[in-house]
Amino acid sequence: MELRQLEYFVAVARERHFGRAAERLHIGQPAVSQQVRRLERELGVELLDRSPRHVRLTVAGESFLPEAEAVLAAVARAREAVAAHTAVRNATLRIGTSAGLGAHLERVLDEMAAVAPDLGVELVSAPTRVRLEQVAAGELDAAFLRGGADSAGLPQPKGLRLTAVWRDPLVAALPARHPLAQNETVTIADLAALPLRLVHRRENPALVDLIVGAFHEAGVEPLPGPNSGSLADTLTAIGAGPPSWTVVYASHAVRLHPARVVFLPFRAPAGLSLTTFLATRREDPTGQLELLLKVCREHDHGS
Repeated sequence: MELRQLEYFVAVARERHFGRAAERLHIGQPAVSQQVRRLERELGVELLDRSPRHVRLTVAGESFLPEAEAVLAAVARAREAVAAHTAVRNATLRIGTSAGLGAHLERVLDEMAAVAPDLGVELVSAPTRVRLEQVAAGELDAAFLRGGADSAGLPQPKGLRLTAVWRDPLVAALPARHPLAQNETVTIADLAALPLRLVHRRENPALVDLIVGAFHEAGVEPLPGPNSGSLADTLTAIGAGPPSWTVVYASHAVRLHPARVVFLPFRAPAGLSLTTFLATRREDPTGQLELLLKVCREHDHGS
């Protein structure tokens, strides 16, 4: 029994006419008649009652039709699954990123490469507002965002969905020569006497609000320090200049090796962290995005 025989039989059964079935199938009528006859011989029963004016299903044909349709539907689903898999493998994901994703991003990309080696990934670095706007406009497929749109002080563009993918702990970066550098952990109160080098709030409102809020919860005020611009410049200034400190995402810190700076985690249970979200459009996600979300969730559970 061949799939084309089932397909031809179902077409005739639906049209109740060999000529119309042939037109629907875009083949000649003799080929349709021949294949249906072969199917009947193989089954040992007539499926169609033929006459010059009409074609009707026999009792056997009535019983056989839903089964034949079910087989063809199953074949169609199988083809769609393969096509979807091929689309995932051959597509390119454009993902918005920001500085500091570090080890998290590397692990996600490694896992994506392992499960979909032919899937291209293009990373686009842009400010938070721009990343969200580009996802909403379809210029990016997804974008990583720390703290959520509200925490970033931004209105969430319509049509976007934010999915929490992992928690990102923060560590304190301070001079290796400072007495606190001998500790295994620090608290906000420990650091209150040191000038804090922090980005302007407009650059990272979620981070700044988290740190300032932690100071207020500890009952102390931060001692403002100079802003050195880039993280590399800030770490250089901390290591070489008068004592000061800053905060760095732990996932980024593991990729940094400044000679004169140490990274210390904040003491539990008052550890500091921000949630990282993946921003996507609200319509049904593509297979590629489903794969990205799955990998991000599994990465979080394995962290």
